[in-house]
Amino acid sequence: MALVWLIRHGESEANAGFPTDEQVNIKLTEKGHQQGKQVASFFSQQPALIVTSPFLRTKQTAQPTIDRFPSVPLAEWQVEEFNYLATARRKNTTLAERKPMAEEYWQRNDPFYVDGEGAESFAEMMSRVSSLQEQIRDLQDEFVAIFTHGMFMRAFLWSLIFNSVEATAKTMGEVHASLDFFNIPNGAILNLQTQNKNIWLGGVITSHLFDLTALNNAD
Repeated sequence: MALVWLIRHGESEANAGFPTDEQVNIKLTEKGHQQGKQVASFFSQQPALIVTSPFLRTKQTAQPTIDRFPSVPLAEWQVEEFNYLATARRKNTTLAERKPMAEEYWQRNDPFYVDGEGAESFAEMMSRVSSLQEQIRDLQDEFVAIFTHGMFMRAFLWSLIFNSVEATAKTMGEVHASLDFFNIPNGAILNLQTQNKNIWLGGVITSHLFDLTALNNAD
């Protein structure tokens, strides 16, 4: 039986409402760095592998865990955030400024639509979800920590609950609806187990973030 943690990156500059450029280069805020330390302190055993996406904010979140377990191998998997807006459209925009563009994208409900250079289609994102399922199913008896992203995690969670990685207008609408339903805060951990090629869902773990919340509320 393998144990897998899908870990959402800490608070990023985009999450905090700052203007950002290309997805790959978005940095953590100071709070995000603190959340990365909270994640690292929560490990009760050494993982066999630490995985990040190609995006900087997952690498920064993982760094305290890497520092704690320096002998653990590192890998980069295609578990980056769903990047559905063209780079030119999102350049130097805030989350609030991107909201109308996001609504326009989801209302189109075309799983094969690509917004422009630097963007991917919903179908391409679901292909990455499918690939992650296979990578997890192929794990042996080991503990793997995967630092990834909120929207991608929720699409992955939807795929397990409904046993589907299809890219249709219907599934696109359902995944979009699930984004509000599945709450996965920055720094949260989605606990998974595998057995006989099956992936079993545990809960979303946030207890390690409580101390950080208390710290931020202190004088």
